[in-house]
Amino acid sequence: MKIYPAAIAAMITLASCGSKSEDIETAAIAEEELPIVEVGLAHSQTVQHSRSYTANIEAENINNISPATMNRIKEIRVDVGDQVRRGQVLATLDSSTADQLRINLENTEREYNRAVELLNIGAGTQRQVDQLKAQMDAQRSQYENAMTNTVLTSPINGVVTARNYDPGDMSGQLPILTVGQITPAVKAVINVNESDVAHVKGGMDVELTFDAFPGETFQGRVSRVSPAIDVASRTLPVEVSVQNPSAKILPGMFARVSMNVGAQDNVVVPDRAVVKQTGSAQKYVYTYNNGTVNFRHVELGERIGDTYELLSGIEDGDTVVISGQTRLTDGARVELKKAEK
Repeated sequence: MKIYPAAIAAMITLASCGSKSEDIETAAIAEEELPIVEVGLAHSQTVQHSRSYTANIEAENINNISPATMNRIKEIRVDVGDQVRRGQVLATLDSSTADQLRINLENTEREYNRAVELLNIGAGTQRQVDQLKAQMDAQRSQYENAMTNTVLTSPINGVVTARNYDPGDMSGQLPILTVGQITPAVKAVINVNESDVAHVKGGMDVELTFDAFPGETFQGRVSRVSPAIDVASRTLPVEVSVQNPSAKILPGMFARVSMNVGAQDNVVVPDRAVVKQTGSAQKYVYTYNNGTVNFRHVELGERIGDTYELLSGIEDGDTVVISGQTRLTDGARVELKKAEK
C-alpha cells in the first residue's frame, strides 16, 4: 500500500496532540492540593471518673409542731422562712380547758393544805392526806399537759418550712407548723445509679454547686447509704451532709452533687480531635497513617481540661487528626501541616 506524505504528517500531528493532553492531565493531578491536617498522639492515662446527681436540700432534722389534742388556734407568731430559736413561742391555742384544770388544781391544793393542818393537830387522818396528795399530783400533770398543748414552742433552732393553719382554725391532722434544723448542717438526698453503687461509701467527700450561688463550690460528705436499692428506679438513696453554720443554704434549694466513683486507665485524645457526625449524636475521630486518614467511631468518657477520655474506637499510640477534618473522607490522602519555625 502506498502511503502519501501528507497522511504521515497528519498522523504525527495527532499523536503529538494526544501525548500533550495526557501530559496536561497528569500535571493537573500532580498539582491537585491535598487536604492539610494537623495531628496529635492518643495516649493512655488513669482517669478519675465522676458522677453528677441533682438533689433538693432538706433540713437535717424536722420537727412538726402540733398539740396533742384538737384545739382552737388563737395566734401564730411566725411564718414560713422565719428563723426561730429553741424554746421560742410559735403559737398559742385556746386556754379554756387549761384554765379550768388550773382552777381544779388550786382547789385541790387548798383542800390538801387544810388536811395536812388537821392531821398535825390530830383532827384529820393520814388516809385523807394521801388521797388529796394523789389527786393533786394527777391534776397538776393534767394542767401541765394542757399548758404544753396551749403554748407551742420550738424544740430546736431552725427555720419554719411549713405553716398549715391560720388563727381561728381548729388544729387537725396536719401540724400547725414545721420547723427544720438547718445549722450547723443541712442534707441532700441523691439517687445513685446501680452501676455506681459499689463506689459509694459512708464518709466519702463530694462537691456541691447551687444555682443560687453561681461560681461557688461547697464541700459535703456522704452521711448515710441506704441498705437497699429502690426496685422501681434501680437506684440507691444516699444522704449527703453539708456544713451550713451561717444558715446560707436553705431547704428547697436545688443542688448538683458531684462524686468520684473510681479510676480507670483509658485512651485520652485532644478535644479538637473529636468531631460530631452531622445529623446524629455519634462522635468520630480520624486516625493518620502514612499519608492516609481513616474514620473511627468513638465513645466519649470524661472531659479532662482540653482532652477527652475515649472508651472505645482509638488505641494507645494512635496518631489522630486534630485540625483540618472538614475536607476529609475515610481513606483520603492528606498532607501534614508543616511545623512553624
